[in-house]
Amino acid sequence: MGAPDVTSIALPEYPLWKKIEGKRALLSLELEITARCNNSCRHCYINLPANDPVARNKELTFEQLKAVIDEAVSLGTLWCLVTGGEPLLREDFGDIYLYLKKRGLLVSVFTNAALLTPAHISLFKQYPPRELEISVYGVTQKTYEKVTRTPGSYDAFRRGLDLLFANQIKIRLKAMALRSNLHEMADIARFCRKHTRDYYRFDPFLHLRLDQNQNRNREIRSERLSPQEIVNLEQSDPERFRALKKACHESPQPESGQSAGNRLFRCGIGSGSLTIGYNGLLRMCSSLCEPDCVYALRTGSLTDAWSNFALTVRELRTQAKEVLNKCQSCPLINLCQWCPALAHLEAGTMDQPVDYFCQVTHARAAMLEESPL
Repeated sequence: MGAPDVTSIALPEYPLWKKIEGKRALLSLELEITARCNNSCRHCYINLPANDPVARNKELTFEQLKAVIDEAVSLGTLWCLVTGGEPLLREDFGDIYLYLKKRGLLVSVFTNAALLTPAHISLFKQYPPRELEISVYGVTQKTYEKVTRTPGSYDAFRRGLDLLFANQIKIRLKAMALRSNLHEMADIARFCRKHTRDYYRFDPFLHLRLDQNQNRNREIRSERLSPQEIVNLEQSDPERFRALKKACHESPQPESGQSAGNRLFRCGIGSGSLTIGYNGLLRMCSSLCEPDCVYALRTGSLTDAWSNFALTVRELRTQAKEVLNKCQSCPLINLCQWCPALAHLEAGTMDQPVDYFCQVTHARAAMLEESPL
């Protein structure tokens, strides 16, 4: 990590909204500063080896990231998520983090905690993040390292957590529900809630690889839970179950096929946030890597991407009747993971149904109908 003189930085006055009057604001930004990671998790959709020279050379430099951050602030950005890969692998992580804070942004960081050092702790204590989010892959060494495939990663993870606990730095713990750790999910939930009483979430939906590596995709599919295992897990967690039931009954249904016509995207994509890939490719959301929906920042600008490209992508149309008449008109769509971005990862095209998502959705609906909680 870089070691700038944190005592010399003067943070700007808030608020930023004075800068965005009369403009469509880019409220949040996800900065994926590296795809490299010190772990090799079985389910990860992006990670590359920590010492991968090709991946390292593709990363936006600190100076390039500064230019992106400056432009984002001019467009009204208030919050930034710093992620990877493992962002702490970047030797200039401290410089990047402090520059975001200097520009007045709320900053969150996704990390596996294994690379945390006293220098990071000092940085976070002096300039607190909005939160640090840390994934818990298991509460035993055997399970944790079965997921990460990295010897010593469990001890490193626990050392990092102990540093955060001892210094009272706010963290949020979360989990991925995999076949490799399903047997420990109840213990993982108890561990997370013990240490972050106001927050815990788990995700049973595993994204396929952004780089479309088929060998890695087979590994990811092998880690997926069956639809029934997913609903059993959701039903066993009262907090998750109540949230799901509430979302089912209270979330507004997306526009019907008639009112939305044949628009492909009916979510909030491009309406308030963007993802900047480590390699300078801008994505409309973290999952959308379809070539026609990706913008090269190295030959363009964030302002052009936000003001023009994002609007073009939002207006994409489809003639696929199966999607229009099945997925986008389905009364269970609020329980479904289907979206054009994930359809592209699963099927190679943005306007095709995904059987796995449909099966999970119907299993969820049956579970909610049978359970009065």
